[in-house]
Amino acid sequence: MSSQWIADRTRSFDSSGIRRVFDLASKMRDPINLSIGQPDFDVPDEIRQACIAAIESGKNGYALTQGMPVLRDKLQQQVDAEYGHADRKVFVSSGTSGGLVLAMLSLVNPGDEVIVFDPYFVMYDSLVKLVGGRTVLVDTYPDFRVHLDRVAESITERTKMIIVNSPANPTGVVLSDAELRGLARLAAERNVVLVSDEIYRSFCYDEPFVSPARYNDQTLVIDGFSKSHAMTGWRLGFVHGPAAVIDTMLKLQQYTFVCAPQPAQWAGAVAMDVGVERYVDQYRRKRDLLLEGIGDLYEIVKPGGAFYVFPRAPRGTGGEFVQRAIEHNLLIIPGGIFSRRDTHFRISYAADDRVIERGIEVLRTLARE
Repeated sequence: MSSQWIADRTRSFDSSGIRRVFDLASKMRDPINLSIGQPDFDVPDEIRQACIAAIESGKNGYALTQGMPVLRDKLQQQVDAEYGHADRKVFVSSGTSGGLVLAMLSLVNPGDEVIVFDPYFVMYDSLVKLVGGRTVLVDTYPDFRVHLDRVAESITERTKMIIVNSPANPTGVVLSDAELRGLARLAAERNVVLVSDEIYRSFCYDEPFVSPARYNDQTLVIDGFSKSHAMTGWRLGFVHGPAAVIDTMLKLQQYTFVCAPQPAQWAGAVAMDVGVERYVDQYRRKRDLLLEGIGDLYEIVKPGGAFYVFPRAPRGTGGEFVQRAIEHNLLIIPGGIFSRRDTHFRISYAADDRVIERGIEVLRTLARE
């Protein structure tokens, strides 16, 4: 009887395959874990101390829905300085995932189409389905670049939104200024909402970060502190865009997430002044370590950011290759979780150097089998 009570909207997608790998990791002895998209460094000390101070001084109640002034005002000043848009408002969300949920609820009607680039972050497709929309996948294989002609051909009278993620999960690819400018202008010309997921913007290794909001003042930007400052469990994100959209998202936040955790917001204000350059340098080196270790045996598009590599499986499907890796105590993610294709697999190099080196040894062995 109880299974009959489950709402139909939940049946259109499955639990995240990544979470299943995490569950598997918890049961293995000393796994070589290159699956987790979470920084391996700790939250910087001054940020931790700021959160402790907030808690100890009684800042533990509900926060303002739009965010506490200590953080929101600081974010607004930063956004204004970067873009100079007359109509660009910011609010504090309960993580970037919370921002994505609110964006979908605020903008996508049942039957609307949302363009997503394949491969994609796992949450995009499921959230589109959750609100009754239809995901339209635009293929980016084999180079994982945005081809504007493919995007233009995919836009119909039902297209409401395009989601772009640069630097990207799972490929690590950073789109060029020209690609993002073209995408921004295409969205403006066709009156389609452009949502830019910029959670990895701090992790650009070879070229400066570019936001499409620079070229389209209606772009909705979703960002946060989870990756840049290792605050994944603090659920602290922010969103900025046109006031009408932000106000609608805030209305929905009142009745869903309510607010982001107040102590984390006081710490977030401190985090804005904590540079992460040393971590970016470390991750650039980790990327190079991994590419030098397996680049001669695998087909890889060199990632320019984030902390992922997305190689092609040397034989068989990505899922079959990952199963063989697990038999060698190596945890990686099958590419089919992120894509309609099952040809690749994702490696996260957000790990200690020794773990990466152990992973390289296994991957070299697997490639030669």
